[in-house]
Amino acid sequence: MPTQVLAVANQKGGVGKTTTAVNLAACLAALGRRVLLLDLDPQANATSGLGLDKTAGASAYAALLGGEPLASRIRPTAFARLEVIPSEVDLCGADVELPRLENHLHRLALALGPLREAATHDLILVDCPPSLGVLTLNAFAAADFLLVPLQCEYYALEGLTLLTRLLEQIRAGANPRLRLLGVVMTMFDGRTRLSQQVVAEVREHFKELVFDTVIPRTTRLAEAPSHGQPIIAYDPYSAGAAAYEVLAQEVWSRLEAGPPPTTG
Repeated sequence: MPTQVLAVANQKGGVGKTTTAVNLAACLAALGRRVLLLDLDPQANATSGLGLDKTAGASAYAALLGGEPLASRIRPTAFARLEVIPSEVDLCGADVELPRLENHLHRLALALGPLREAATHDLILVDCPPSLGVLTLNAFAAADFLLVPLQCEYYALEGLTLLTRLLEQIRAGANPRLRLLGVVMTMFDGRTRLSQQVVAEVREHFKELVFDTVIPRTTRLAEAPSHGQPIIAYDPYSAGAAAYEVLAQEVWSRLEAGPPPTTG
């Protein structure tokens, strides 16, 4: 299978997007896949969540502007088969600089081209900013698949509907191959009727596109980033670790077989 690009995105913050990107990347690497995590969020939480410092000039910014190869920004992590392209605050400048450039929505796709051809990774996983700005649109234009983490709360479905409309617009123009790999429900609290109702409602609307795995709301998952570790390293026997390990298997199965058809 050629190198795939998977964007992890949700325009709403605080839904477990970066938590999912970091832990999914680590669990896929633990399954034997060669994974590159591209931190495209200027907040750089995925970078610190893997134990890397936020270093000036370390991000993909220069590569997006065409100044250097994206491969020069790849850094190792403490985890086998998992590498990262860090982020830092200079990526904020992309919202101003990229729209001035030719093919501004395809700058990331162009930068990723040599990495795809080199095929040194099985998967390039992109952690997008919590917005629908130019960086997220670049990720959509470069990706093969989109994965949406969705918090178990009432406004979730409204935000997901907006995101799927945008996906169809991207498919109609900038990137016809982009497909929704699936929706993963996060921050699930089995003690509350609300969480159960939201999961049921999302499954009713999006059916097989919703992953079977549901990510629980746990203290250990919340603690792990402050230690610079994914949950499978910080607490490998926790409920959060078990959930992301199963999700990684589901994700890889869909990457190999293709996602379920989009519902009408």
